[in-house]
Amino acid sequence: MKTVEELEMAVDSLTQEEYSRFRQWFLDREWERWDRKIEEDAEAGRLDFLLQEAVDAKNGKRLRDL
Repeated sequence: MKTVEELEMAVDSLTQEEYSRFRQWFLDREWERWDRKIEEDAEAGRLDFLLQEAVDAKNGKRLRDL
């Protein structure tokens, strides 16, 4: 396994095209991780408070059209 320093040096040595491909791969990977975390949190009920806040806001007529 490479160290962070070795990875940084490898990234710095990429051509612009290679860097663009790597950056897109990395961003896609981050979004996939984020999506999995949101799904896990939703399934575990850790986001239920958001639904309750929305219901409370609707019932209290504190919502506005976007």
